[in-house]
Amino acid sequence: MEGVVKDDFGHIETFISRSEKDRTKMAVSEKGRLAITDYKVVKRFKEFTFCEFNLKTGRTHQIRVHAKYIGHPIVGDKEYGYKNQKFNLKGQLLHAGKLEFVHPSTKKLVSFSCDLPEYFNEVLIKIK
Repeated sequence: MEGVVKDDFGHIETFISRSEKDRTKMAVSEKGRLAITDYKVVKRFKEFTFCEFNLKTGRTHQIRVHAKYIGHPIVGDKEYGYKNQKFNLKGQLLHAGKLEFVHPSTKKLVSFSCDLPEYFNEVLIKIK
């Protein structure tokens, strides 16, 4: 995330809906759908914070909207963050390390995990 997140962990509970200013984006809104995100700081750097997110709901762009809402947009996110980015990325530094859900047909819990992609690790090395 951009900047240094002060608290070691946090709970964000808002409502998210389509932005009234830009219909291609989502935004925190009083008339949206409930969105709940928990986060914890993994590591702080001079100008950035590496965090893990745990979504309690699944809203479109939820992590990106909530990160912006708390004043720490996702690194590389030109849509919800800063237009001028410090790194030449093709996307955001946002990665689903683990996904779990109850399969709709089998009703069994399924889990998938994946290591950080190389470009993500390269940025982490640069900011150390």
